[in-house]
Amino acid sequence: MVEIYTTATFDRLYRKLPKKIQKKAVLKTKVFQNDPFTPALRCEKLTPRKYNIWSFRVDLDYRIVFVFLSPEKAEFRFVGHHNKIYDYEIFR
Repeated sequence: MVEIYTTATFDRLYRKLPKKIQKKAVLKTKVFQNDPFTPALRCEKLTPRKYNIWSFRVDLDYRIVFVFLSPEKAEFRFVGHHNKIYDYEIFR
């Protein structure tokens, strides 16, 4: 089971999401914890690939962006519309 940590940015963005999306995010996070690479999440490495930043789908429009701290730990850094992923300084 993957242990989840969140950044202050992630927490702030999560609170701003519509309640319906928040509920979907919680459900998808539970799926992620059991198997981050299950096809249902469509997990993918973002570019530039050297930063090892990943995302998975909450639904068709929303994504959670994360990094693996270890094989059993992940840090969620961003949640929001997929068009906004590269607007945030998540590549640090």
